Amino acid sequence: MFTFVIGGAASGKSEYAEGLILASPHRPRIYIATMEPFGPEGQARIARHRTLRRGKGFETVEQYTDLAALRLPQRGAVLLECLGNLTANELYSPAGAGTLEGTVSAVAGGVKALLPQCADLVVVGNEVCSGGRKYAGDTDRYLRALGEVNRLLVGWADRVCEVVCGIPYWHKGAEV
Repeated sequence: MFTFVIGGAASGKSEYAEGLILASPHRPRIYIATMEPFGPEGQARIARHRTLRRGKGFETVEQYTDLAALRLPQRGAVLLECLGNLTANELYSPAGAGTLEGTVSAVAGGVKALLPQCADLVVVGNEVCSGGRKYAGDTDRYLRALGEVNRLLVGWADRVCEVVCGIPYWHKGAEV
C-alpha cells in the first residue's frame, strides 16, 4: 500500500506518517532519511529526529540522492522522510540531477523504483505554493519541481492524506 502524506511546515505530517508505519503489521520498519547533515543546525535536527525514533524499531537508511539506486534488504513498512529534502538534494547537490526535469524524473522515478520493494510505503511530502506568489532566487524552480513530484505521487498513491494542525484529512483512499 502506498500512502502519500502531505502538509505544511510543523503541521504534524511527519508524526502522523510515522504512526501509519508503526500501525503496519509489516516488518522490518525502515526509515529512509533524506536530510543531508549540513552544519551544526542540520546535525542537531538529525540527532533530534533519531532520538524521537529511538525504541520504535526503525532501521535508518540515509539516501540523499538517487533514490532509484536504493535496494532494501527485504519488503517491509517503509517511511520516506521527506520529499522536500530529496527534491532539494536532487536539484542543488553536486551529486543530484541538477535540472528541473532531471530532478522530477529522479525523485518520482526513485519512488516508483521503491514501490515494489515495500509492503507498505508512506512518503512525507510538503505543501507548496500556498505561501505567496513571489519567491527570492531559485525558490520558484524548487517549488515547481516539488509541485510536479507531488502531482505525480498523488496520482500513483493508493491513499493521500493532508495533515493540517495535526488533523488528518483524507483526500484519496481511507484511513485504515
